[in-house]
Amino acid sequence: MASDSNNPKSFSSRNQQQQLVSAMIKQGFISDPFLSPSRPNTLSPPPNFRAQTSPNQSPTLFEMMSVEQAREPKPSSEAHRKLHDRVSAVLSQAPFQISNQWGMGDVRLTVVAMAEAGEGETAAYRVSMDVHRRVLAARSRFFAEKLRRSGTHSVEILECDDVAVYVEAVVLMYCDELKTKLLGMEVPKILTLLKISSAIMFDDGIRACLEYLEAVPWSEEEEESVVLHLNELHLEGSRTETVLQRVISDPSTSSRADEIFLKLSLGVLHAKDDKSRREMKTLIFRLLREDHDINISRDTLYQLCHRCLSSLILSLSGATCLDESRQDRGTLMAEIAREADNTQWIVGILIDRKMGDEFVQLWADQKELAVLHSKIPTMYRHEISKITAQLCIYIGKGQVLVPKDTRFALLSTWLEALYDDFGWMRMAGKSVDRKLIEEGLSRTILTLPLPQQQSILVNWFDRFLNRGDDCPNIQSAFEIWWRRAFVKQYVMESRLQITVCDVPH
Repeated sequence: MASDSNNPKSFSSRNQQQQLVSAMIKQGFISDPFLSPSRPNTLSPPPNFRAQTSPNQSPTLFEMMSVEQAREPKPSSEAHRKLHDRVSAVLSQAPFQISNQWGMGDVRLTVVAMAEAGEGETAAYRVSMDVHRRVLAARSRFFAEKLRRSGTHSVEILECDDVAVYVEAVVLMYCDELKTKLLGMEVPKILTLLKISSAIMFDDGIRACLEYLEAVPWSEEEEESVVLHLNELHLEGSRTETVLQRVISDPSTSSRADEIFLKLSLGVLHAKDDKSRREMKTLIFRLLREDHDINISRDTLYQLCHRCLSSLILSLSGATCLDESRQDRGTLMAEIAREADNTQWIVGILIDRKMGDEFVQLWADQKELAVLHSKIPTMYRHEISKITAQLCIYIGKGQVLVPKDTRFALLSTWLEALYDDFGWMRMAGKSVDRKLIEEGLSRTILTLPLPQQQSILVNWFDRFLNRGDDCPNIQSAFEIWWRRAFVKQYVMESRLQITVCDVPH
């Protein structure tokens, strides 16, 4: 008996049915082919898989409607149109589309996107491809399991988060040089391709994606995404570890942070290029501030402090012994300024790490350095007084807590030098905030016992009258001391109380 496909009447009937389906689609009587009910976002492995063996029989009206719909996609939104363009671009270069070496496809593979929230049942984009069972089964353990039976198949992969990349994964199964095909792809796309390859057990695709990720540079945002994806996928083998080697340090590295910091800091302190030295100081200080968990010990920081102070004393000693007329002033000033600046940098790190209390006492004890300081012209030495100003600012803000004896010792050793150098410091421009120094100094003085406040502020009053702008203006502290001493006059009442009462006999 002749088959229906050879029957002229049957052929004519099917042709009329196809024309009817096309007309109904164009007139809107049949729903858009790319839309389907919304489903949860899952991918590994593809959660909704449909595979049917198609018998050799005449297509039904429903089947012809499905074929017609797949043949004439009509994206319903701008997002669908963009997705359709991406899919079309991939399929235009697909080997099974442009080459005759594969023959007729025996698997109708349909990939369906997830429906977007709020778009209803007609939101999911779908694309169909005629592909080859022997290729899919050879490259993917997932498809090999699903397509065990021979014959033609109709397969649907549902709820794909990126249909275009899923199609690319299928195309890659036809390629031998996978890594070459990935060249130029962005890291997020490679991660999606890796996720899909893992879901369908496309081992060559997984290997190519991992090799690509291992070789290509990442941005910091991409770095976090790579680590997250690889941790979620739980891929077997050592290739994942190879990819992550650039971000996962050896356990011993973190324990050596102190040693590495010391080496870097010594390099900064001895740097010959001032511009580079300033840039690296700013960089290291910022990195340490961003993460206080980095283990930098107090001993290491104070080792650097003592080095700075020793270098400062050596510089000042050399300056006092040289004949100034034969000494290059620029070199002398630069040397002292560099050592003072180095000290300020270490002090800033100490304060930021809440370890600055010991340095306040250390600086207050620098009697030898203070004597050398007084023997050098102000134009050479004023950078050193910035250290005192820096400590007063921190004390005034409550960022370092030291006993009153230490605070008074600090001012006793260095306040006169600060007064003498303030005019030159003020001329330094943007590097010195005069108001900040004056406020810090005022607050530091006011933390002392009242008699010590009086001693310091009365002395300042006389100096300010004679020096004017070349002396810090701390009259706000003077006013507060005045009111404390002569206006408010707080009296501490005795806590001992005597109560008199009658006792019955």
